[in-house]
Amino acid sequence: MLRIITVNVNGIRSAARKGFFEWLEQQAADVVCLQEVRAQLDQITDPIFYPKGYHCHYHCAERKGYSGVAIYSKCVPDKVITKLKHETIDNEARWLEARFGDLIVVSAYFPSGSSGDVRQEVKMDCLSHIEREFRRIKRRRHNTVICGDWNIAHTNADIRNWRGNKKNSGFLPEERAWLDTLFDGQGFVDTFRELPQEEHSYTWWSNRGQAWANNVGWRLDYQVSNSRLRGKVLRTEIYKEQRFSDHAPYIVDYDLEAL
Repeated sequence: MLRIITVNVNGIRSAARKGFFEWLEQQAADVVCLQEVRAQLDQITDPIFYPKGYHCHYHCAERKGYSGVAIYSKCVPDKVITKLKHETIDNEARWLEARFGDLIVVSAYFPSGSSGDVRQEVKMDCLSHIEREFRRIKRRRHNTVICGDWNIAHTNADIRNWRGNKKNSGFLPEERAWLDTLFDGQGFVDTFRELPQEEHSYTWWSNRGQAWANNVGWRLDYQVSNSRLRGKVLRTEIYKEQRFSDHAPYIVDYDLEAL
């Protein structure tokens, strides 16, 4: 069994203070993908940020206190890729790819367009470029899992207040259509939907109002696999017993050999 965990930590130092690494120690994960690390390497020199038993790779944004992704893995990757030859994705550290034999795992942090039209245009441009990466991944004969905060809720079942968010970034028709193309057109798999799920299952809740208390959430965090892993999902979990950020960890067990 192979266990992969993905979580947007909304600041790795903040998550550490909230007990994230103590929790992680008990999870027996083979690969851990983090997004929105929001730190430079010289700010995370404490051993807590390099958990025992893992090989840790960080990809930090040029802008301090912003974005950034990481991958922890039980074994040393054969190759690590941080560049997609796209200015925004590369400078904002939104893609980290690790290869382990016939397995590829990506930690990705897709842009948000919620701050206005300019960033929404940036988001759609990034999605267009990333789509080309998915076509490349599809051609490769590897088991592949793209983890991360995608900043898109796919269907009405993935957002509590879907009626009121049809014109908001993260639930726009063009964003959802992009995911339709990925899943229906290219054959990638939303692992969460491989198994029966409880209604109103989300991974992100706004800090405004009583969103967490009332479970008014969005499912923005995914583990998307290529078609080779269809039917290989053994178990999924959105962990909500503790809060390390405004996102919940998403855990998947695969019918694959552990690293």
